Amino acid sequence: MLSKYRTILWDFDGVILNSNIIRTRGFIEIFKKFPEEKVFELVKYHLKNGGLSRYHKIEYFFTKILRNKMTQDKIFFYAEKYKVYILNNLVDKRFIIKDTLDYIKEIENTFSMHIVSASDENELNQICKKLELDSFFISIHGSPVTKKENIKRLLKHNKLINEEVVLIGDSINDYEAALDNKIDFVGYNNIKLKNKQIQYITSFKTLTK
Repeated sequence: MLSKYRTILWDFDGVILNSNIIRTRGFIEIFKKFPEEKVFELVKYHLKNGGLSRYHKIEYFFTKILRNKMTQDKIFFYAEKYKVYILNNLVDKRFIIKDTLDYIKEIENTFSMHIVSASDENELNQICKKLELDSFFISIHGSPVTKKENIKRLLKHNKLINEEVVLIGDSINDYEAALDNKIDFVGYNNIKLKNKQIQYITSFKTLTK
């Protein structure tokens, strides 16, 4: 399935790191002083839109759910609180998805690989370094730049041919980011994507037999 490509763009959360539960708890933690039913609305939105950044979700919480005014300072204040929670709870090799890591190790000299995530870029680099994942990837990209824009910049900067690039992700937002940049997409670790008739990998072991 992937042999026709030269470059793989990897989503991170839910694809390389089994981090979605911790990231969900992070929103509950930083907004614990707000009405529980409002935070629950945010959690539902977060789970439905895994490929969107925390900056977007924090702004959404205040402007769409709470109907409050929002400033960039407030967004970054809560984003920093979220970052602290994530770094304190997520840097643990137990969260690495073994199926993915085994495959990455096997193909590291075959494909050019980059991470393109909705997670905070600085935080993402710290996590990858501490988990000894950074050496597998040419570059690591994250928010506050959107995933669509990061892919666009990466394609242009590296002079990549669209037909030779594939994004592997676990959310519909990842799929939409790939479509927007005219590159192929393969779903992983989210059966809802398979049900949408999107190219899907159940296990990377099936690619190495």
